[in-house]
Amino acid sequence: MKQLDDVLGYPLKIYQERKWFCFSLDSVLLANFVPIKMTTKKIMDLGTGNGIIPLILSLRTKSSIYGIDIQEDLVNLANESVIYNKLGSQVFISNMDIKQIKNHIELFNSFDLVVSNPPYFYDYETSSKNQEIHKTIARHEIKIKLDDILYSASLILKDGATFSMINRTDRLIEILETFRKYKIEPKKIKFIYKNYNSESNMVYIEGIKNGHCGLKILSPFIIYNLDGSSSLEYLKICKKVL
Repeated sequence: MKQLDDVLGYPLKIYQERKWFCFSLDSVLLANFVPIKMTTKKIMDLGTGNGIIPLILSLRTKSSIYGIDIQEDLVNLANESVIYNKLGSQVFISNMDIKQIKNHIELFNSFDLVVSNPPYFYDYETSSKNQEIHKTIARHEIKIKLDDILYSASLILKDGATFSMINRTDRLIEILETFRKYKIEPKKIKFIYKNYNSESNMVYIEGIKNGHCGLKILSPFIIYNLDGSSSLEYLKICKKVL
């Protein structure tokens, strides 16, 4: 059943269907980490799901924010959240297969920032697939592959514009290779850790279309202290958008 939920401590509400798909911390982190400049006018979220990333981004910018997703049910929920939060003049969510961007020439070279929190798991990782189809599509590459996302992003990004992604750390080499395959030069990496003693399981990557070489490793993001309490960095994100 659909319900209206809080978005951490932000002045937002989001409609979610818990048996389908609910937003997670990785989307919140991505929406906080992405760079927004004075020159950022148009933003695209590829695979927007229930629209959590565009909602949070609306607190950081007055830019026009677009989102597309192949799952019509989730897009409908996202648009209900847009209406509830009175963001209809800024946030625009559409039902579209990311792979079809190549057929929409009007979108080419038109976005200042493109973001994506894509499916993390390969389509053959069936042992961990969830039986609920909405979650399976969101988490596994059965409808879209990493290569498709980077190709589509490269088409709609302006030269010198930024693409930002969050994904599994164990896919980092593949991700960097795919960035460069589509002329998106990796510029920043931020590793995310559960606590100070854990291995990184998520990573934030930022690249520039047709950018120059030069990679920076940013300070790590730690979610929990060793005693299990939330870290200061995490608490800051829970209370306000950075």
